[in-house]
Amino acid sequence: MGFEQVYDYEDGKRDWGSFGLPREGKKTQEPSGGDLARRDVPTCLLEDDLQEVRQRARASGWETCMVVNEHGIVLGRLGRKALRADSDQTVEEAMTEGPSTVRPSIGGSALLKRMIDNGLTSFVVTTADGKLIGVVLREEAEKLLAQR
Repeated sequence: MGFEQVYDYEDGKRDWGSFGLPREGKKTQEPSGGDLARRDVPTCLLEDDLQEVRQRARASGWETCMVVNEHGIVLGRLGRKALRADSDQTVEEAMTEGPSTVRPSIGGSALLKRMIDNGLTSFVVTTADGKLIGVVLREEAEKLLAQR
């Protein structure tokens, strides 16, 4: 066929999807967690000034800010309480470490069920190696999935 280099992706479809790579087939008719994730969620670094982070997050209209490292790997999350407080803490002191995450390949319905079952209003989506994809907001996911 003329191909000089051919690669075999040995880790399989689940791993492929966990990195948010393109998918095909029947299961792609439903939006995935990666499709539903809002990528405009504010982010900050551990060394950022917490007062400035609070101002940025408020100005963006979000009630959360994802704490990432220089490679975009999720380290923690600043929630409503941390963003509303007026303390002299650092980002590291104010954040909740290691938030629960899902992979971008999770089905939208399965993710929404998990959010409802656990009383969550949002869920963080990362690649298998922890890189931030975005945040799924339950209200938006409910609306979008109800339209389908």
